[in-house]
Amino acid sequence: MAISSIPSHRSDISETEINAVVAALQAGHLTGDGPVTKRVQTQLRELTGAKHVLLTTSGTHAIELALMAAGIGPGDEVILPSFTFSSTANAVVLQGARPVFAEVEMPTLTLDPNDVERRITPRTKAILPVHYAGVAARMEALLDIATRHHLSVIEDAAQGVGATYNGQPLGTLGLAGCYSFHGTKNFTCGEGGALITNDETLARRAEIMREKGTNRQAFFRGEVDKYTWVDRGSSFVLSDVLAALLGAQLSRIAELTAQRRAIHDHYQASLLPLAQAGQLTLPVIPETCQSNYHLYFVLARTLDERNRLLHELKQQGIGATFHYVPLHSSPYGRQGLGCEDELPVTEDVSARLLRLPLYPALQASDVERVIAAVQTSLSQ
Repeated sequence: MAISSIPSHRSDISETEINAVVAALQAGHLTGDGPVTKRVQTQLRELTGAKHVLLTTSGTHAIELALMAAGIGPGDEVILPSFTFSSTANAVVLQGARPVFAEVEMPTLTLDPNDVERRITPRTKAILPVHYAGVAARMEALLDIATRHHLSVIEDAAQGVGATYNGQPLGTLGLAGCYSFHGTKNFTCGEGGALITNDETLARRAEIMREKGTNRQAFFRGEVDKYTWVDRGSSFVLSDVLAALLGAQLSRIAELTAQRRAIHDHYQASLLPLAQAGQLTLPVIPETCQSNYHLYFVLARTLDERNRLLHELKQQGIGATFHYVPLHSSPYGRQGLGCEDELPVTEDVSARLLRLPLYPALQASDVERVIAAVQTSLSQ
């Protein structure tokens, strides 16, 4: 009998989402910024407490839009972790600015404030922390650095929807926050994102840039008698159909988060003996953080052990993955940006990290199968 496969991720789509999309299609408003978009932006304002929310076509575009609206441009430097997806750095590069890669710190694998401070130069304009696995970076320290050096903080909270730091939603601690609703995220509409901010000036400029550089929204509010091209921009507006899917997902946030937490906690308890024996390092959620349990990772002792474990899990149909190839050592980092720094913590983490499957539809029997496979592999 063939062994069924366990994917690394699967979106949880119920009748709630299907009905919401059908209703949006029947309403006939397929483009963006219609009644559904406005309703979902209200949902996100209520969820986060942010004054302004703009849905975008992706989390990548949300970061681009935030940097554009914050005035980041040629000659500027933005400090961010090397341990992140290329989207974070691409958003900087596309503004003509230079990404400056910094270390992450254990146990959260998020931006190290001490390394950030030593990389600040007269050209530094912003800090771009990435909240990894639904757990916040040390925002209190990063915000203090930003205040002392007169820098903007823009949060890459792509993995942080529904998570908090000292009780405050991720994405609301800096000048702006950026969410992703990609198919791999906790709450999805396939492709999508959001820019959130409490800053009125940034919100007004972002609204224009998001609409191809026009003051179209001001026209709809009756603030101008016609709309025209008033700033640089692009087309970052999400379709109402996708917004409908997202709204349905957000209505289930408590349910989906509870299911993810149960799986996370099952892994944590079952793999603890391996951690106590020194065979694995397990994730830690600091007291200052409330996670959204976006993903579950372990650190093997060595690169060879990680690769062997990854291979054996895949042989058993289990979709484990690694995460990430550090950007400073990537081909574009070295050749395109001329990065020469070595980041030993980042490089070590990247070499040893393994992600285990985690999604709401993952059955308890499948979780047990994953745990058994890890235990068997490490006992050999």
